[in-house]
Amino acid sequence: MPKSMKTSSKPLENSFSSQNERVIRNLASRLIEAQKSIAVILSEFQAPIFLHDAQRIVENTLLRFHLVVKEICERYDNRLPFLVNDEYDVQDLLEGLLRLHFDDVRREVPTTEFAGSSTRIDFLLAQEQIGIEAKRTRKKLDAKELGKELINDIAHYKEHPDCKVLYFFVYDPEEYIANPRGIERDLGKRYEGMEVNVLIVPKRA
Repeated sequence: MPKSMKTSSKPLENSFSSQNERVIRNLASRLIEAQKSIAVILSEFQAPIFLHDAQRIVENTLLRFHLVVKEICERYDNRLPFLVNDEYDVQDLLEGLLRLHFDDVRREVPTTEFAGSSTRIDFLLAQEQIGIEAKRTRKKLDAKELGKELINDIAHYKEHPDCKVLYFFVYDPEEYIANPRGIERDLGKRYEGMEVNVLIVPKRA
């Protein structure tokens, strides 16, 4: 083959190689952008699903709380029971149960000041933005007084930037509350963007 023909093919080969490289780079760039777009879309759908799962876990934990109390109070070989007599007992046991499912459980989280005073949420699941306030009924805490406490707490907690869902967990083993389902329905609603749920446990037949 003549020498001139060999040398004339190199520019064509270089041009073809350069063109292929540009095409590949363009495809790679478009693929990266597509992956970013897909990740954004998926994150928008995953957030509410995750929140729903977290709420389901919290509700199951609260609804089964009384069953756990019964088990730890009835111990083997007449050993001393673990008593749950007041709100501090309720909070201590509840914290242990929450830590079975959630990594970041924050206790006694202060709220922003409202009407000249501030208060603290018993528990805040920071990542899930779920707050939990635990109460233990007593003789002097009737339905009227309980309603006042919950309404006052809602006014404080709805100002907290990291609390989008709030659970009031009312442990009422002696059944002091005459109409628990009525309180749950009356106060369980949305307050300026914050979802409030009231669970009075144990549930009566």
